[in-house]
Amino acid sequence: MPAAASPDTTVRPALSWGLIPATLLSSSAILLFALRGTSVALSLTGYGMLAGGLLIAWLFDRSRRTDGLFRDLLLIAIGMVIVSTISVKADISWGNFFLVGFVLAAAVTVPYLVSRFVFRDRLIRFPWRGGWPWSRVQWGYIALVLVLGWLILPFYFITSGVYLNWPNTVTADEIGRLFVGVNAVGTWDELFFILTVFVLFKRHFPVWQANLLQMVIFVSFLWELGYQAWGPLLMIPFALLQGWIFSQTKSLPYVLTVHLLLDVVVFLVIVHARNDGVFPFFLVSP
Repeated sequence: MPAAASPDTTVRPALSWGLIPATLLSSSAILLFALRGTSVALSLTGYGMLAGGLLIAWLFDRSRRTDGLFRDLLLIAIGMVIVSTISVKADISWGNFFLVGFVLAAAVTVPYLVSRFVFRDRLIRFPWRGGWPWSRVQWGYIALVLVLGWLILPFYFITSGVYLNWPNTVTADEIGRLFVGVNAVGTWDELFFILTVFVLFKRHFPVWQANLLQMVIFVSFLWELGYQAWGPLLMIPFALLQGWIFSQTKSLPYVLTVHLLLDVVVFLVIVHARNDGVFPFFLVSP
């Protein structure tokens, strides 16, 4: 991938005090999202880990072991707590459709507003324009993503049975809501996990560490959404690639294009699986 026009050349140490609270906060997503509803004790432990990470970051900032880490972890925590107020398991009933949309929008908007108007910081941005032109490598990667999605996603969804985590879609109304929902959540994924969480982590840690930290939160959310069974074997590299590509290109349109094209395949696979193999162009049918 071509490098961004103004790359961040700041060298950040591989070992730092900040890794302790950041890892604690990131790991709390496993309990808050992936294991949501398992038990009250696990949920409370997850909130405790998140609060503990913030407290340690505040203490490290005060002792000058870190610089501004508490503020950035607080922004991430605000978004995580907002998302944790609801279940994000796939449900396209009209009430849940609008509820999830409102909560996910708030999880992006509130940290952005706090960052911009309370902290007077402009790190969280949504660069809808820029990153052009795309190189041959970038176009080739898009083509590769589509081919791999066509080959792998039907096999994953159908043989593992995880397509049952999504509601049945028979009527035009249900299919339309599924299409909008899948793509809306895919767009939100990039706005929150990459342009908010990853960018904030990257201020304090090397790209590879920031990427790992955001990946844990990203994949935990996707697990609750329905990408279970051996889904993490696909979602972990996807989350890491999305973070790395954005760090290289600084192009929201590009990472969003990659994600939404995959989501179109996901949508078609779910409809295919829920309707007795309606699409003949997939190699696997229920």
